Amino acid sequence: MVLAQLGGSISRALQQMSNATVIDEKVLNECLNEITRALLQSDVQFKLVRDMQTNIKKIVNLDDLAAGHNKRKIIQQAIFNELCKMLDPGKPSFAPKKGKPSVVMFVGLQGSGKTTTCTKYAYYYQKKGWKPALVCADTFRAGAFDQLKQNATKAKIPFYGSYMESDPMKIAVEGVETFKKENCDLIIVDTSGRHKQEAALFEEMRQVSEATKPDLVIFVMDSSIGQAAFDQAQAFRQSVSVGAVIVTKMDGHAKGGGALSAVAATKSPVIFIGTGEHMDEFEVFDVKPFVSRLLGMGDWSGFMDKIHEVVPMDQQPELLQKLSEGNFTMRIMYEQFQNILKMGPIGQVFSMLPGFSAELMPKGREKESQAKIKRYMYMMDSMTNEELDSSNPKLMNESRIMRIARGSGRQVRDVMDMMEEYKRLAKIWSKMKGLKIPKKGDMSALSRNMNAQHMSKVLPPQMLKQIGGMGGLQSLMKQMGSGKDMMGMFGGGDK
Repeated sequence: MVLAQLGGSISRALQQMSNATVIDEKVLNECLNEITRALLQSDVQFKLVRDMQTNIKKIVNLDDLAAGHNKRKIIQQAIFNELCKMLDPGKPSFAPKKGKPSVVMFVGLQGSGKTTTCTKYAYYYQKKGWKPALVCADTFRAGAFDQLKQNATKAKIPFYGSYMESDPMKIAVEGVETFKKENCDLIIVDTSGRHKQEAALFEEMRQVSEATKPDLVIFVMDSSIGQAAFDQAQAFRQSVSVGAVIVTKMDGHAKGGGALSAVAATKSPVIFIGTGEHMDEFEVFDVKPFVSRLLGMGDWSGFMDKIHEVVPMDQQPELLQKLSEGNFTMRIMYEQFQNILKMGPIGQVFSMLPGFSAELMPKGREKESQAKIKRYMYMMDSMTNEELDSSNPKLMNESRIMRIARGSGRQVRDVMDMMEEYKRLAKIWSKMKGLKIPKKGDMSALSRNMNAQHMSKVLPPQMLKQIGGMGGLQSLMKQMGSGKDMMGMFGGGDK
């Protein structure tokens, strides 16, 4: 993801400043120049970058700071606040309510990824318990209905459209009425796009908007246009009441930062960003966690949300009990691999951990890791219950390994690799033995019963180093224990 490069550049600049023995004017200027360069390369408007640099220098007056002040923390907080200000439009977006029918209309230029984004938006809310439905009112582009139909079928979302009807308003009205009768609480209307901003597009948008009376109009915009996003977002806002923006293709262009800052300047809230072609490559855009991840400080609350999504509350006590017993079986490994795959793209989850950025998990390596997990799961599908529930690796003799290889269509060496991975994870799991289990069996309460010494045994050495050694780990555990997310250290804990 290209934004990972921006985040990597900014976090490296902060790291170099933190490594300096004395924080003086020269060190501060070098840090700010590096951040400025990274933002300009991401096509952020020069005026916004210049204003940010000026504001930080006003806030961080090194001569006025008393000797006892933590200069590093003050500089980091100033950078965090200024980046938030740059990306925050200052007003919230409409949020659909479960159980009450909401109509959401999608608008945008052709090629911005509008139809795919409609399905991603529906799929996101479907996972949260909504009952979404899709209406294809795009009669201009050949194949639009086929594309929406294919996407909706794959995601198991009901859809409405017509090959014969050419009036988009009629299709939109009929589709909305149909799904209201079926008690769908999120009805998404996909409208026509054009190759450029032209009067016919805006007129059609206005008519469909008047006919369906949407609760929210979402403008879908391609991030590759960078600063030009400002003019495009303004033009659409003047035609229909755009209530929110989704920025797509953030994984493939260097201008993503420029697009986000330009949209914020129009006072239109960005609610999601598209980070790839697949259904789950779609992230909620929340300014403070986003900037926190950009600076390599993670997003602990987002990470815990992911955990709660894949491990339901009723299964958490059982998992924690297994953790405290320290007995790691192949079945437990299989279940945890399932949870990892449910969490979505590994790089996205990776960037939620403090001390890491998505830059450390390039797209190619991410796919390779997911493919390896699936390979291991196929091999475990060929194992017996006795093999899956045993914590004794000696049980896996040569004949068993050969049978698993044949049953899964893999080489013997692949099964051996899986066994080595099992031994490595079993070793880590055994170090959690004796961990005190929270009475409620809640994973978010687990952090209060874990000390830094316990965690340091579990974490790989390179991860511990990345966090900042034992000192950094103790600081992280303190924040986890207090129930605040990773933005707490930047004064961003209160929302």
